Amino acid sequence: MEAVVDDRGNSLWVIAMTFVIAMLLSVVSLPEFIPWELGYLRPQWVVLVLIYWIIALPHRIGVAVAWLIGLLVDVLLGSLLGQHGIAFIVVAYISSSLYQRLRMFAVWQQSLVVFATIGLSQLINSWIENIAGLSEWNMWYLVPAFVSALLWPWIFLVLRFLRRFFNVT
Repeated sequence: MEAVVDDRGNSLWVIAMTFVIAMLLSVVSLPEFIPWELGYLRPQWVVLVLIYWIIALPHRIGVAVAWLIGLLVDVLLGSLLGQHGIAFIVVAYISSSLYQRLRMFAVWQQSLVVFATIGLSQLINSWIENIAGLSEWNMWYLVPAFVSALLWPWIFLVLRFLRRFFNVT
């Protein structure tokens, strides 16, 4: 008689590593010869990974994880403590509320929802920075949402492959 092995603890490292990689991609600096304006084209890697895991595993990844990841991103980027946490909570709430519908959508339709969700996250971050007097509003804040929506199909496919390959449940 074989014992049933619980892979939940082993699969936790896969989820954690995807967030670590996303955070590393968020802080990688652009080469000096690239104009600083192209920094706005940087996708919101952490939010993309967060949305995927909430859609895929809503019973494991939710608002509390989003808050913790947001605080880690705040520390990593040196932003106001709680700024990304608040934005990620909104993203997590929207994603967890719509996860059953999002699973039924085609990937390009999911990209539209990702655009709207990340756009809202960017607006929240911009609003908080504006209130704190750290920046002023401009339309460039929405460019990462557009780039993230364009990358969503590939992010979705890569993370789904990892989830299936490592049997993350």
